[in-house]
Amino acid sequence: MANTSDIRNGLCIRYNHDIFKITEFLHVKPGKGPAFVRTKMKSVTTGKVIDNTFSAGHKIEEVRVETHKFQFLYQEGEFYHFMNTEDYTQIRLLEAALDAPQLMKEGEVVTVLINTEDNSPLSVDMPASVVLEVTHTEPGVKGNTATNATKPATVETGAEVNVPLFINEGDKIKIETEKGTYKERVKE
Repeated sequence: MANTSDIRNGLCIRYNHDIFKITEFLHVKPGKGPAFVRTKMKSVTTGKVIDNTFSAGHKIEEVRVETHKFQFLYQEGEFYHFMNTEDYTQIRLLEAALDAPQLMKEGEVVTVLINTEDNSPLSVDMPASVVLEVTHTEPGVKGNTATNATKPATVETGAEVNVPLFINEGDKIKIETEKGTYKERVKE
């Protein structure tokens, strides 16, 4: 059994007969009253995100997990197929278990959290950023760069990202996976 001082991003816990992954947390010590921990948790089975507050010292049931590297193979309906890079076994996961499925291209290597009790995959952690090619965007208007203006662009996975006006079709851009935002243009 763990308690609230062990809460960290990525921790998997059992809560209300389900397994949740902590995505955000904040330790709060108000001037009056006891301390508490405010958390944002994502269900690894349904993908539902809930906010919860634990009082300080509250006991939580930690789920032991292992991490393995998997390569994304292909998508089939709501299922995403992955292959273990060490022993080549394949698994399939529901779209709800993925954090940013719209930014994943075939061949991408991701980290999969696996429950050690029953060897079931819990969730997929994407790399911090991915490099994708812009397949469609409107041309930027010359001279319209005085402000931090952006325009929508479609990348090779089909996701839409707001990019600066100087980005053109065929450019490769780095996208932050956690927020799904443009980071920089990648030169080759």
